[in-house]
Amino acid sequence: MDLSSNEYGVLKAVREGETEPNKIASKLESSAQEVMSAASWLRTKGLVDFEESVTEFVSLNEEGKKYAKIGLPERRVVEWLSENETITLSEIVEVGLSESEGKIAVGWLKRKGFATIEKGKSGPKISYAGNKGETTDEPVLMKILFEEEIKADDLEKEGFELLKGRKILEKREEIDRKIILTEEGKNIDLGEAPTIGEITPEMIQSGDWKDKDFQKYSLNTKTTRAQHATLHPFTRFIEEIRLIFLQMGFQEIEGDYVQSAFWNMDALFIPQDHPARELQDTLYLDNSESFDLEDKELVKKIKDIHENGGDTESTGWGGKWDVEKAKKALLRTHTTVNTIKYLAENPKPPARVFGVGRVFRYESVDSTHLPEFTQVEGIIMEKDASFAMLIGVLKEFYKRMGFSEVRVRPAYFPYTEPSLEIEVVFNGKWLELGGAGVFRPEVTAPFGIEYPVLAWGLGLERLAMLKLGLKDIRMLFQSDLDWLKETV
Repeated sequence: MDLSSNEYGVLKAVREGETEPNKIASKLESSAQEVMSAASWLRTKGLVDFEESVTEFVSLNEEGKKYAKIGLPERRVVEWLSENETITLSEIVEVGLSESEGKIAVGWLKRKGFATIEKGKSGPKISYAGNKGETTDEPVLMKILFEEEIKADDLEKEGFELLKGRKILEKREEIDRKIILTEEGKNIDLGEAPTIGEITPEMIQSGDWKDKDFQKYSLNTKTTRAQHATLHPFTRFIEEIRLIFLQMGFQEIEGDYVQSAFWNMDALFIPQDHPARELQDTLYLDNSESFDLEDKELVKKIKDIHENGGDTESTGWGGKWDVEKAKKALLRTHTTVNTIKYLAENPKPPARVFGVGRVFRYESVDSTHLPEFTQVEGIIMEKDASFAMLIGVLKEFYKRMGFSEVRVRPAYFPYTEPSLEIEVVFNGKWLELGGAGVFRPEVTAPFGIEYPVLAWGLGLERLAMLKLGLKDIRMLFQSDLDWLKETV
């Protein structure tokens, strides 16, 4: 069997007991990249194989370190309850918790059996359940704090699982790669070192190439047939979506990932105390107050809309609207921010636009959720635009996607009224795939828009999972070459 000089050197090193690419590279006075390239060719020839092991390390983020030092929110509340018996959600700040921590604490108090929750006139009534014993996650939390960074496998499993979903852990993976011999690799006769297969820059600079014996070029050398390049299945799926909307007469628009809370939230009439605006749901930038809202007249209109309904018949959300909250910079949570900015610049009809883009939310990774996902967003603004037209457009879109049975049902969204969710039949079951509605006057009035605006936002990963037959959303982004080849 023909071997290049690099292949020969790597195979010889592995036969001598070296398995780690970095150590082999040091032995051969080469680079780890060259070693892995040679090893890949040896693998195609059936002489070696690869072993990979992944070690997960965890540490605490700033919130986790805080909880380790002063106690988890539910621990602080149960200690207080053990002496005072009952508390309401509005009173929980007396224990020293913030409003967001209070909401976190309530769920964990019930889950851990620390308290019972009952409905009351002034909100949920939280009562001591007679148990305040240490739970398995608390010693795990302290162990991670003490070690600073620790292998996940070294942690008590039950306690670690409780902490994993709390967004207080930082995770890091180390991949250990080894090159191992196959049976053929163990038995092949290496013979003498082969002639040089390629000239290197170092050989040219030193002049050593003049004394080297190079391999003769052979047109008969057998090589493994290479797979042709192609688009990723999800990329092709997105292109299919784009083509459908373009064929339906829509114009495509784009927008930036980084937006102000003003455009992402406030301009869409999302109240400033909405749960979606909390840190546990939205990814804010470290230098968060970085947007200067230059259009003071528009800012005033949005302020009036939120506080009292402005020039509309709405009463708004009441309370005081905080411009500093509106200045905060974040990673966009939806692509609707693109369409509202487009409408602000183009308030006169007609408008039929759509956009496809990445959006970001603080989600735990599992089989159906990712912190980064793709939305397709669209609007229609016309004199005769109606709710019936919206339903017709969405049904036509899903029909072109191959879904013959489509239905809508009532829904609620802060910036549309009426609102709907759209469902399709897949494998005999109804599945919800997106939301839509007519922009409320509170959204359109500040921009001088006089005609109805039909809007929709559809998540594409879930739709792609149906089309590609996947049960785990993470498969869309795995480097699984076999799956990629099968879906070409």
